[in-house]
Amino acid sequence: MNNSRALELVVGLFMVLGFAALLFLSLKGSNLAEYQEGDSYTVIANFSNIGGLRVRASVTVAGVRVGRIASIEFDKDSYMARVAMAIVSEYDQFSLDTTASIRTSGLIGEQYVALEPGGDPDNLTEGSEIELTQSALVMERLIGQFLYGKASGDK
Repeated sequence: MNNSRALELVVGLFMVLGFAALLFLSLKGSNLAEYQEGDSYTVIANFSNIGGLRVRASVTVAGVRVGRIASIEFDKDSYMARVAMAIVSEYDQFSLDTTASIRTSGLIGEQYVALEPGGDPDNLTEGSEIELTQSALVMERLIGQFLYGKASGDK
């Protein structure tokens, strides 16, 4: 009877550790565990196609996370996606001619916004709008263009 109780205790402990590991991996994958709220300023960028970009996705410069996507809305006037990015106040030196592009981490990874600073002497501030943007590459569209080109005989 004692061996049976000990075995049940070990199996139960193993199950609890397994669920804790799954919880850790899910939080790590969704970036919820790394979220740090602090002082930030909001910058806007309009994209014609955001692909699978999500709220709370990373905003990076040279691979370093400098902020997060705060909101994504559809602009009825321009028929574009309006993306608001919360940039950490520590990174307040980005020039007005900074460009924003939507990229994918890895082959099928999550999408994020990559900023590339320009050379303008004036900096982005609260509510500034990034004019130069590059939309997400949609794999289905690229594959369709490739197949259409092959079907029509183009080389």
